Amino acid sequence: MQTILGAGGAISNSLATELRQYTDTIRLVSRHPKRINETDELVSADLTDAAATAHAVAGSEVVYLLAGLQYKLKAWQQQWPVIMQNVIEACKQHNAKLVFFDNMYMYDVNSLGNMTEEAPLNPPSKKGAVRAAIVQKLMNEIQAGNINALIARSADFYGPNVNTSMLQETVYKNLKKGKKAQWMGVVAKVHSFTYVPDAAKATALLGNTPDAFNQVWHLPTSTERLTGKDWIELFAKHMQVQPRYTTFSKGMIKVLGLFIPILGEMHEMLYQYDRDYFFNSQKFRNRFPDFQITSYEEGVQQTIAADR
Repeated sequence: MQTILGAGGAISNSLATELRQYTDTIRLVSRHPKRINETDELVSADLTDAAATAHAVAGSEVVYLLAGLQYKLKAWQQQWPVIMQNVIEACKQHNAKLVFFDNMYMYDVNSLGNMTEEAPLNPPSKKGAVRAAIVQKLMNEIQAGNINALIARSADFYGPNVNTSMLQETVYKNLKKGKKAQWMGVVAKVHSFTYVPDAAKATALLGNTPDAFNQVWHLPTSTERLTGKDWIELFAKHMQVQPRYTTFSKGMIKVLGLFIPILGEMHEMLYQYDRDYFFNSQKFRNRFPDFQITSYEEGVQQTIAADR
């Protein structure tokens, strides 16, 4: 059995589909889980509850932690350390391997132009500090030989039927409404995005590759270096609309954040948009040379097509 903790999100749903290649028994765990495959086993659990987490993990060979918390610093600070501790203990108790789906918030700001798995963990944000702490907790358990685990790390993401992608929310959906696309920070800077179906397929592959464990992996992401302006023009091209856009400066975001809570939470993350942000997945490509990474043009086309 393979188990997804935090079922119901964009990555989780795609992962549930991909795991059918490796197992006939998939368990989906969340507060209100819904089947993706007809044979999925559903377990309702709160991952901040240690006993409920242990029950959800029982009988699993591989566990995938993809919990999506509310995008609020306070929630992250209160819940992520508890969830990570509960999941680690549950996996140790039931001798299950752990795959942690991670982001890049913990990396040093000077590494963003070419992020690799060896980038220093020196987060410039409070949310990044939370991520760094739970990653260190997991790495300590790995290094002590207490658990077999791997970290599958993604850049910002986009893809079909995704409702939590900043790219789609600010660019695609605005253009679709006949409005100007919006870009935070400097539109001339490079920004990588990981395609959700590729991320899910690769996460399933890593979780079922024994020698992939006890290390960090960047999930496969196109090597193309598109700027914010390039992304806007690419979406506009395939939507057959004019690539009109406006940009938001840090000052504007700070003021708007007083009235729009999500923008207030985003302010500390704007360093990702004032410089090149390139996510290097060469390690994965070297290990899995036959894996076909979706080009940005094809990814944008598929994203638009799915919405139609």
